[in-house]
Amino acid sequence: MRLLRPSEWLLALYFSYVALRGVTAGGPPEASSWWCGLTLAGWIMLLLLARAEHRSGSRFWSIVRDWLPAPLLLVAYWAVDWPPTVSHDYRLERAWLHLDKILLNHWGGKAAIEYFGWTVPFGIELCYSLLYAVPPVSIGILYLYRRRQRVDCFLFTLLLGVLTTYTLLPLFPSRSPRIAFPGEDLPTFTTPFRQLNLWVLDRCDIQASVFPSAHVTVGFSAALAMMLALPERKRVGWTIAIVALGVAVVTVYGRYHYAVDGLAAAAVSLLTGVASAVVHAALRRTRLGRGRS
Repeated sequence: MRLLRPSEWLLALYFSYVALRGVTAGGPPEASSWWCGLTLAGWIMLLLLARAEHRSGSRFWSIVRDWLPAPLLLVAYWAVDWPPTVSHDYRLERAWLHLDKILLNHWGGKAAIEYFGWTVPFGIELCYSLLYAVPPVSIGILYLYRRRQRVDCFLFTLLLGVLTTYTLLPLFPSRSPRIAFPGEDLPTFTTPFRQLNLWVLDRCDIQASVFPSAHVTVGFSAALAMMLALPERKRVGWTIAIVALGVAVVTVYGRYHYAVDGLAAAAVSLLTGVASAVVHAALRRTRLGRGRS
């Protein structure tokens, strides 16, 4: 058990939480057995990979462990929908819609975004499309700069923020504004990347909740994670932060999310990013103390 990396512990604990939700949700016994079995399989997989690296000393198994959390993030996201959820009464959505109308209409947010025609909508929709590549590309950047030993620092910060958001999602059952209020405040311009984003969301998105925004959390948590893992290349972290900002804007403009979803997600990213920085600072002091002794 000591062989698991901190980021792997986060994944293992999250899937254990999903299994617990499934068992206590009151669904059929077969479903509960399936969730428990899947969680056990995940634990076994992580432990076997750790054991394989420890026993063989092979670089191959270490690299597999570096890259595995990126696709598991998607599995963890879809797992939000696995246990049965309560029905939507749109009470939260109606309350959140009021702020969106203020931002988009009364304060001129929509007009400002469309001031230069399709260019800004094209750019922010592109940011939304690029977000799916941010975690694996970030790991690749650490490899490129020969900082492989910092991959788990990046993953721990990213996963702490994103999995916290995934844990919060079932507590606030809600539907996207494009589904709850079809036809209201839609963008004027339909860019190719908007069509791509809608296609992906229609086929791959979860139905349980939209609060907090998982997309915004991934963006800002990845930016903070890269700033912690690669502080000597600050422009890399700031570039990801710009993409995250574009995602936060387009989630409201494109009616993928409510403004409160993005604000909550940014708060989660900031709080978990600070917590991760504190944890890594404490670990560094511990290692330095052992080295001196």
